[in-house]
Amino acid sequence: MTADRDALRTALKRTASALKHDGVPFALAGGYALWAHGAPESENDVDFVVAEGDTERAANVLEAAGFEIVRPPEDWLFKACTDGVVVDVLHRVVGEPVDAELLDRSAEMDLLGVRMPVLPATDLLSSKLRAMTEHYCDFGALLPQVRAVREQLEWERLRKEVDGNDFAAAFLFLVDRLGVSAD
Repeated sequence: MTADRDALRTALKRTASALKHDGVPFALAGGYALWAHGAPESENDVDFVVAEGDTERAANVLEAAGFEIVRPPEDWLFKACTDGVVVDVLHRVVGEPVDAELLDRSAEMDLLGVRMPVLPATDLLSSKLRAMTEHYCDFGALLPQVRAVREQLEWERLRKEVDGNDFAAAFLFLVDRLGVSAD
């Protein structure tokens, strides 16, 4: 189900502002981070990452800012809900803890009037490709995103990071055949 874009955008701004105000290191991730880099706008939810050691602090900050905090069975994120929008706050990405190194690769960007750190396109695509399995492998949704950010991708690094995931290899084969990759 598609969430209201205005509500998604408001939740994005409120989350970033609250984390920033309280000094919690974070970065915008997921579809909205790709949107910040030029991909089509997300229609489902908003994603942020925080270092694993800052998870409880981030949850407390968002709860104090009026978000309802939900702890799903998945142990790699919590959800901060507001006005019908779910904000996923991840502290692990594809099984790996979010750390200062990942957050340090983020670039400060002005998005919707709020300056915030945004994960680089290569990190975003790497995590999406490494998460592909036989249960979720939607090339159709990913292709427009890759086309939009292809000049920003570190293709050699991306190929190295996803090596070993056959679904990612198949996707990269497809983008090579379509002439989307810069290689």
